[in-house]
Amino acid sequence: MPTFQFLPFSALLGTLGLLCVVFTGFWSQHWRGGFAWDGSTKMFNWHPVFMVTGMLVLYGAAVLVYRVPSSWAGPKLPWKLLHAALTLAAFVLVVLGLVAVFGFHNAQGTPNMYSLHSWLGLAAVLFFSCQWLMGFAAFLLPWSPAWLRIIYKPIHVFFGSIILALAMAASISGINEKLFFSLTNKTVPYAKLPPEAWFANSLGMLILVFGLLVLWALAMPAWKRPESESLEARQPLLH
Repeated sequence: MPTFQFLPFSALLGTLGLLCVVFTGFWSQHWRGGFAWDGSTKMFNWHPVFMVTGMLVLYGAAVLVYRVPSSWAGPKLPWKLLHAALTLAAFVLVVLGLVAVFGFHNAQGTPNMYSLHSWLGLAAVLFFSCQWLMGFAAFLLPWSPAWLRIIYKPIHVFFGSIILALAMAASISGINEKLFFSLTNKTVPYAKLPPEAWFANSLGMLILVFGLLVLWALAMPAWKRPESESLEARQPLLH
């Protein structure tokens, strides 16, 4: 039964995640002028695309790797590699997203790290960086002791949900901040809900639904990987 339930659910999540990325790219291309890497606003447009793709969609997929029923049997090595690869790809995109926004701010003389959005985003990135390093040290290094993996595993799982929640909050607040900055009396005020506002608000709701469904899947007892006391489950990946 869990297999039958999880497969259509994962297809739904994949569709929602793809829509989040497509909506972000379309918003940046259609209303915000497209993309470049030259310190202009077009450079900034890479920031939401990279962050939504990496910090939200790829990271959301990574945290659900061990909820795939086919991962419950057989060697755990391929699933560890997949989880590590997805989180590493997400981290690379996050770094590119940070380079894009800081490069734009510095080129335009705009202050950095003053808004709530930036604080939430920084918290998500810092937690994510620590999570990746601690996960690598605890679960992949050959000299990692078994007691450390046993103690750290619930902490790792807990902060996985926290990081996703922070990424959702940062993404939604970033959309709202960008609309307030862009839709002013010089254009069409945000309060009048022009088409761009409708579209970006819908993107924010898509991000919210995607993130909440991922968190719900993480909390589903029937979809959790059964605990194994085997030697393989207690050993690091690299040995």
